[in-house]
Amino acid sequence: MSDITIRLIAPSGYPYDPAAMTRGVARLREAGCVVDGLDVLQRTEQRFSGTDAERVADINALATMGTLPDIALVTRGGYGASRLLPHLDYDALRERLADASTLLVGHSDFTALQLALYAKTGLYTFSGPLLADLGAESCSEFTWQHFWDTLTSPASTAAWPATTTNEIDVQGPLWGGNLAVLCSLLGTPYFPQIEGGILFVEDVGEPPFRIERWLYQLHLSGVLGRQRALVLGDFSHCQPSARDNGYDLAAAFAQIRAVAGIPVVGGMPHGHGEQQLTLPFSAPARLRVAGGRAQLDFSGYPHLNRPAPASAVENP
Repeated sequence: MSDITIRLIAPSGYPYDPAAMTRGVARLREAGCVVDGLDVLQRTEQRFSGTDAERVADINALATMGTLPDIALVTRGGYGASRLLPHLDYDALRERLADASTLLVGHSDFTALQLALYAKTGLYTFSGPLLADLGAESCSEFTWQHFWDTLTSPASTAAWPATTTNEIDVQGPLWGGNLAVLCSLLGTPYFPQIEGGILFVEDVGEPPFRIERWLYQLHLSGVLGRQRALVLGDFSHCQPSARDNGYDLAAAFAQIRAVAGIPVVGGMPHGHGEQQLTLPFSAPARLRVAGGRAQLDFSGYPHLNRPAPASAVENP
């Protein structure tokens, strides 16, 4: 049995699908984890999971609570994390968490907190599944396994079919997240200045022209030019309209490949799709593409010195 402790945090949207939250908690408990902070699942304030003050308190409490959890797991994305950034106690969080083993995990709107925490404190976080993902009606075994493989190991890897025939071998800090959220913080004190990195992006429900516009924003601002590579994750439900006249995601990505000046690798199984990787933000990483395969290796990040729990995902 696992003795891993998980505290739920809710910095963004309210849990509009309570059944998914219930399933997620049940699966974690079935795997032997201790789950607390369930009160956040009862909070609703307009579209948010509580007032700004309540949601800020979820994060700042990690700097003051007596016994820290092993994992602080975000319940779901949506919107709302950006409103919290000026109110986080960055100094206290840095002092308490710099040498701690609490692993903060989430994606989507959580990208705002990941960027800010790294820019202000240098803390590691993880872009990985939300409680809502772990509670999906048919939770992916791939998602569950990679989540625990990464969080309980000093190194991990991901591989997928390459979308480019060019051979690539680059190294740098791994960073990124949701494309819209990432671009929303450009030019603010909460956007980290990362040189020579491997930048990954994903998004959901946005038309291709908007995806291209945001990627151009990263290009024209110089962010892309300072990276070793750009990795494209899942862009779920990002469909063109009738007015796009044949312009689609493939056309948008082809345009970015033509102007970026760095390798662009697509197909990474990470984002708002069924499969989720767990990626340590700012960890040293190596990206290789050869023989029709892309492989991303990362290491040197905080992890739990515990065995991974048994799977609680029902196999079909």
